[in-house]
Amino acid sequence: MHWFVAKVVYQIICGEGNHTPQFDEQLRLISAVTKKDACDKAREIGMQEQYAFKNQQQELVQWKFINVPEVYTLDQLTDGMELYSRIEEPGDPNSYIAWLQMKSAQLQGQQYFELNV
Repeated sequence: MHWFVAKVVYQIICGEGNHTPQFDEQLRLISAVTKKDACDKAREIGMQEQYAFKNQQQELVQWKFINVPEVYTLDQLTDGMELYSRIEEPGDPNSYIAWLQMKSAQLQGQQYFELNV
């Protein structure tokens, strides 16, 4: 068996879909014999984990599986190894950096809370 990282992509559709298109790109760790097996397994996961629910406005929100566009072989797992990289080109770099700093602060606060509970 080998380890693979597969990108599983869902489209998020709210109501009739009259909104800014949203896609959720998930990285999944897959154990499989071959890259093809890993791709098939990731597609199966993507299909099985589609779901829908009603939001507070009673609109249907769907996570629709699109496909698995990328699968990478992990030759060996090592501490700190890079699993994925994506270059962002935000319209407002300062807002993007502020958002990243806020998310990091929330994560650190959550970790502090978990340690003290």
